[in-house]
Amino acid sequence: MTAAGKHQVSRSTGRRLARAGIRDVAAAAGVSITTVSDALNGKGRLPDATRRHVREVADRLGYRPSAAARTLRTGKSGLIGLTVTTYGEEPFTFTEFAYFADMVRAATSAALARGYALVILPAPARHSAYDVWANVALDGTVVIDPADHDPVVTELVRQGIPVVSDGRPGATLPVTAWVDNDHEAAVTGLLDHLAESGARRIGLLTGTSTDTYTRLSTTAYLTWCERVGQPPVYETYPAHDPCAGAVAADRLLARPDRPDAVYGLFDPNGTDLLAAARRYGLRVPEDLLLVCCSESSVYAATEPPITTLSLKPGRIGTAVVQLLIDAIEGVGGAGRPVQQVMPTELIVRASSQRRPPRTTISPPRRGPGSAG
Repeated sequence: MTAAGKHQVSRSTGRRLARAGIRDVAAAAGVSITTVSDALNGKGRLPDATRRHVREVADRLGYRPSAAARTLRTGKSGLIGLTVTTYGEEPFTFTEFAYFADMVRAATSAALARGYALVILPAPARHSAYDVWANVALDGTVVIDPADHDPVVTELVRQGIPVVSDGRPGATLPVTAWVDNDHEAAVTGLLDHLAESGARRIGLLTGTSTDTYTRLSTTAYLTWCERVGQPPVYETYPAHDPCAGAVAADRLLARPDRPDAVYGLFDPNGTDLLAAARRYGLRVPEDLLLVCCSESSVYAATEPPITTLSLKPGRIGTAVVQLLIDAIEGVGGAGRPVQQVMPTELIVRASSQRRPPRTTISPPRRGPGSAG
């Protein structure tokens, strides 16, 4: 190939390939531009066969609607937001935690599957964060674990932006829908598991925030203690503070009424409690049974492996996005907020199963007349 030829190839391969437009789809499908628009947007009175044919042609040509054109046509940006407001104005890098990372991955996939992009918004650590949000044209927002009387949710709704919460909101929060776990049943089940494993005084590490996860889980623990006649033994700390959990775990195991089992509500509590137990010379699970709520795979490899409660954030992430897009697109009727309750799973490992005492079995003695 000549130098000129090579130059021509490099120029042609360096250019972006022209993206198929709606006119190209209409020409290839043998229909009008209006028919293509109606078929791809679920509008008009078209035969199902025509809709399928147009979509197949659009897929074959790699046609994607222009975001700018969609905004002009529908008044929607195709952007949905996601943020955590649990800790108010306290800074919190939520994507560092396994629960939120799993949820965001699932939410992103669910949004893309319906033609939307997910925008991760900063937690409102300062009032300037609201200015950042105002510069993003959002069709709707997912808010994770909103606190009672959450001002962010109230302001978003005031602006006419639909809000779906991951977490059962307070009665006064005007969300469109919410998805949550049955925290009362989950906590009661794991406390019963610890009691069945031999625990006689179960402690709790919990938070100081007012979100429903913390409040309902703590209330379930106190209710269980009252039912079984055990005085509650718990320590609280601000969960957004990465150092406070270790201090609270130490306080709990230093108490004169030290528990012989502990449930930690938050992701780092398992390693915090394991480290505190070692400082006090407590063996897990012989002296102390442990369970924490986490999605992290690290707990399968600790020594011993730690039992975890999974809240199934992937399922929740998919569900909140589906509900939000339904609200944006007017699917379903108005009225009371849609409510979905997701199951949890207790992943039982060695830390919550007290080992039975080791028994040595000696071989039977041979009598004097036994054959050798």
